[in-house]
Formats: sequence, structure tokens, C-alpha cells
Amino acid sequence: MDKKTGQDRIATITRTTKETDISLTLNVDGSGQAEIDTGIGFFDHMLDGFARHGLFDLQVKIKGDLQVDTHHTIEDTGIVLGNAIAQAVGDKAGIVRYGSRILPMDEALILCALDLCGRPYLVYDLRLDREKVGELETEMVREFFYAVSYGAAMNLHLKQLEGSNNHHIIEGAFKAFAKALDEATGRDGRISGVLSTKGSL
Repeated sequence: MDKKTGQDRIATITRTTKETDISLTLNVDGSGQAEIDTGIGFFDHMLDGFARHGLFDLQVKIKGDLQVDTHHTIEDTGIVLGNAIAQAVGDKAGIVRYGSRILPMDEALILCALDLCGRPYLVYDLRLDREKVGELETEMVREFFYAVSYGAAMNLHLKQLEGSNNHHIIEGAFKAFAKALDEATGRDGRISGVLSTKGSL
């Protein structure tokens, strides 16, 4: 809840193109409730894990051109989720700004660190060696996080420290991202304004 307004920080965004029709609502002050329907089962599972482990409330409904492949659906979801993160945190006054997590998922160990700095950048080092997990094309994992980082204007680092199972690596990345984002969007009463020597983010 935003301490200044007493309201939850919520963003609802719709985006319609010839390739996708997306409606997404994100509450960064939620409790981990999710209603996800992207048409891609494994992607739904990853977004559900993101919501649950980040304690975000997330509703996503997508109609995408899955008869082509998963690319547009996953990339556009990343864009919209990133936009929702940026809109929900608003002027970023009082937030911690930085977040990080090293998260174990069976044999996989994933590091995520991020900065809600207003400058988009992605450093991605997940070593996936299968074409698909379920119906999710594994090359789209990078495209998703790239789209999120630019949509939210965040600096995002994802690094695989250990791991051999593609399911575990991907799931670990989504959960580590969730925990890092939960930390970064959290508030600290000692912070006056935004946490920046520039005076703005």
C-alpha cells in the first residue's frame, strides 16, 4: 500500500495490435493472487509463479497469434507487464529501488538483480539447450525479460550460476525476478523522495 495515499499501487493496461490483444492488471501491493490466460500453458505457470512469489496480484488475458508461434504473445506480454510495473510504482518516491535474489530451484541456482532506475538494460545469461519447454519456445525467455526491462525502464541482470534442467532454470529465473522486484518496489520510511543523487528516477 502506498503510504502517501493509503491505496494499493495498481496499474491496468490494455494493448491491441494485429498480433495480440492483451489486458493486464498488476497490483504490486498484492498477496500473490493470479488469474492468467495466455494460451501457453508453461508461460501461464511462470507468470503464476511470478505473482505468487513476488506477492503481486496479477490478472492477464491474452489473445495472440499462436497459430504463427509464441513470439508475439510472449514479447508483448513482457512489454505490457513492464509498462504496468512502471505505472504502478509511479514517481518511485520512497521505494528501495534496488532488488536482488539468488534463488535455488533444485539443481539450478539463479541470480537476479535489478534497479528501477529509469534506464533500460538487460544482461542475460541463462544457458537453455532445449527448443521448447511445454509449448514455450526457450529462446523467448530472453525476449520476455528484454521486453520487461525496456517496458519498465529497469536495469535487469539474470545469471545462471548452476543448473542443467531447462524447466528449473526458467522457473528459477521467474521466481528470482519476482523476489528481486518485490524488494525493489518496497518502501523504506528513511527514504525521502526518490533514492537518487539526481533527485529523480
